[in-house]
Amino acid sequence: MSSAEGLAVDRVHVWRGERHVLKGVSCTVRPGELLHVRGPNGTGKTTLLRVICGLLRPEQGEVRWDGAPTERVRASFQRSLAYASHEPALKGDLTAIENLAFTVGLKRPVRRTELEAFLRRTGAAALLDLPVRMLSAGQRRRVALARVLALESKLWLLDEPYTNLDAGGVALLSELLAEHRGRGGLALVVAHHEVPAVSDRLELAA
Repeated sequence: MSSAEGLAVDRVHVWRGERHVLKGVSCTVRPGELLHVRGPNGTGKTTLLRVICGLLRPEQGEVRWDGAPTERVRASFQRSLAYASHEPALKGDLTAIENLAFTVGLKRPVRRTELEAFLRRTGAAALLDLPVRMLSAGQRRRVALARVLALESKLWLLDEPYTNLDAGGVALLSELLAEHRGRGGLALVVAHHEVPAVSDRLELAA
């Protein structure tokens, strides 16, 4: 494995007005690894994810993918990325499967039978034709996890993915992360919840 393979965050600084949110943050995640990002509220955990996926530009520092700055390989990097925000970001008037078909269809051709299989894997098969506005917070989380699986991306960026999951959902998510790593995938997980079998932890301080 090349030392440049995977994700590298190099001395990233981000300010929000007068507040220095990220102060020279660096980390690496290589194939088969899971990085758990922890820290009190307001320490920039979500900001870090937004920088990595390109939604926010840092004032200093850079993010690299397989050794190249992500700004230079943006198209290929975005194809390799699945980002799940703290809120599931599902359209309430669409059904679960319509939400997946819309989002995943922007990235790759996808069949309904594939999406049904991903929803079954996350325990959401019974919800596929229900409008998302009718689902509980935990059910929406399972649909959002199915979307991550359906994107078939190498890098997962997950922001508080354990939120609103019951004990069965927590165990399922940990299992999905282990399977992803076993396939050579990478994951960066922001979570207050304990994440099992991590490769490394990044602690952000106020």
